[in-house]
Amino acid sequence: MVVAFLLIFAVTLQNRGSGTGAVFGGGNQVFRAKRGAEKTLYYITIILGVIFFALSFYIAVFLSE
Repeated sequence: MVVAFLLIFAVTLQNRGSGTGAVFGGGNQVFRAKRGAEKTLYYITIILGVIFFALSFYIAVFLSE
């Protein structure tokens, strides 16, 4: 449960394009390299996603009787 909330929090902190235009590819973003805190948050999000997947898989396969 904690990993799920941390993953949601990490995803919502990332500042991607906002608005409906960005959802459909109409955002006017300039692609740039991630640096500093943004890069750290990106890696934390990936790690939390992998942990969430592994825990979900473990629960589904090994604890379902």
